[in-house]
Amino acid sequence: MSKKPLIGITGDFRPEQKESQALSWFFTGYYDSVTDAGGIPVMMPPLADDDDLKQFLEQLDGLILSGCALDLDPIRLGFEKHPASRAMPLRREDFDRRVCTMAMEMKMPLLAIGSGMQLMNVISGGTLHQHVTEDVPGAMYHRDGVEANLRHIINIEPGTRVDKMYGPGEIRVNSQHHMAVKYVSKMFVVSATAPDGVIEAIEVPDEDWFCVGVQWHPQNHSASALDMQVFENFLSACEEPEPQILQMPVRKAA
Repeated sequence: MSKKPLIGITGDFRPEQKESQALSWFFTGYYDSVTDAGGIPVMMPPLADDDDLKQFLEQLDGLILSGCALDLDPIRLGFEKHPASRAMPLRREDFDRRVCTMAMEMKMPLLAIGSGMQLMNVISGGTLHQHVTEDVPGAMYHRDGVEANLRHIINIEPGTRVDKMYGPGEIRVNSQHHMAVKYVSKMFVVSATAPDGVIEAIEVPDEDWFCVGVQWHPQNHSASALDMQVFENFLSACEEPEPQILQMPVRKAA
């Protein structure tokens, strides 16, 4: 019986507050999606030591860089903070930067979701829009403060991994962001856009390395049945190839 791939999942973090201790947590959709796709999820705490982190990653077959309801720190990105921006805790962003950098250096199968895709692009030399509705002329709504199930069409680039995931037909995805990829790192190609031109997916153009970022949330309750194929394709890339059994030629009796 072949072993199921071990998939690391980064979590969310809240620092200690006046009346509560520091807290880490993981949204159920991430580990349920990994389990349903045939893997074993491994929850990753925000380790402080790089040697410990490397040892942890070496035990895994793939990594999911999870999204966050908060933003990458706009000041750190060189912006003047927009009123709509709410920076994630420093420990969360620092850990995500370290684990993503290390996983990419190891060429580990990597699926980056939501703000995880944005961070993956930034640490590779790309840039972001801080507030899509103001930065992109003619931008459509990508986040609704009232409606949690906002969806829109995406246009998928033919021949990409994302194209292989979803296949032909009209594809609609959930949308919960106000920051977005602006200039794409040279490491990546764009594999999907929204009708207003906002980048919705990026990937490394290397058939031997699954490194994909999606701006939508295939793990969310508002995802469609098709979105499960994101995890299925990712898990397939994380599986070790079956060992080939060489059969010895049968000698004929003299």
